[in-house]
Amino acid sequence: MRQQAHGGNLAWAAALAGCSPDAIVDFSASISPLGPPNSVIAAIASQFGNLKHYPDPDYSELKLALGHFHQLPPEWILPGNGSAELLTLLGRELGQLAATMLITPAFGDYYRTLAAYNAKVLEFPILGIGDWGLGKIYSVFSSDTPSKNCGLLLNNPHNPTGKLFLRDDILPYLKDFALVVVDEAFMDFLPPDQEQSLIGLVQEYENLVILRSLTKFYSLPGLRLGYAIAHPDLLRKWQSWRDPWPVNTLAAAAAIAALEDTDFQQQTWKWLPQARNQLFQGLSAINGLRPLEGAVNYLLVESQHSTSQLQEKLLQQYQILIRDCRSFKELGDRFFRVAVRSQSDNQRLLTALKSVISYQVTGDW
Repeated sequence: MRQQAHGGNLAWAAALAGCSPDAIVDFSASISPLGPPNSVIAAIASQFGNLKHYPDPDYSELKLALGHFHQLPPEWILPGNGSAELLTLLGRELGQLAATMLITPAFGDYYRTLAAYNAKVLEFPILGIGDWGLGKIYSVFSSDTPSKNCGLLLNNPHNPTGKLFLRDDILPYLKDFALVVVDEAFMDFLPPDQEQSLIGLVQEYENLVILRSLTKFYSLPGLRLGYAIAHPDLLRKWQSWRDPWPVNTLAAAAAIAALEDTDFQQQTWKWLPQARNQLFQGLSAINGLRPLEGAVNYLLVESQHSTSQLQEKLLQQYQILIRDCRSFKELGDRFFRVAVRSQSDNQRLLTALKSVISYQVTGDW
């Protein structure tokens, strides 16, 4: 069975580990361990009787809920079948430009959608540049490359490093690029007083597109629900490109309930910093591992040991799945990424890593 470039491939992991998928402790997919919220499960159950009907093709109720949540008119929002569907629409848009700038290492789906439309890609690294941030990269890029007919595609917080870019560091790009796409799939893990979203600027810049996901924060990857925020003219064009009814009835109901669940949001913001710090400190104490400081619910870890071998041994001996980073060409076999999970799961991972690395160092593999 082929391992996919994404995390969360439990069928592949279970085959390698020789167990059922339910036995795998999955650190490879950055999904909150706190959900799905009970309110969302109840909302899904309430819609079973409506499965015999087609969804509202305009998703009016869902767009109203999202608009209320973000304080935007609903016509500025386009729900989609996960961020992946919206990225495909964006690829068609970006493929019409002279080039698209990527901050690397970059999410693999960015390359997929850009390649599908033969877009030219310009790569700019974020690792190995000391205290360079987006502002420093911008000064180099703007002096070397004309950008008026170029696009920019980046995620904030950045995946896989977990770095949070400041809103003010992205602003210069909005003035120079034909299209700026900011994937904020993990931004909701930050409380309102810490987040750096550009949603508040979308009505000022016609060239700005924000992507959001409801699957990670609310633990709903199986439902596939994301949305784009952009100028209504752009969203109407995308609507004309795609298949009808991309969001199913259950996903739409789940999204509305999730947005209204302020207790779950507060619970997540309270839980995450302590849990992430526990995992960070534990990883830092293991010989040969160096975790990078992260702002959200995952940590990128540099390893002196082969991460593909670590992944294999963790699966076979402990039924634990980590995300190797070989699909990120800049990272190769010396980095892995782990989600922040419950305290007991985090401790289980740390104990297993210590054991596996100890055996590797002593040559007992």
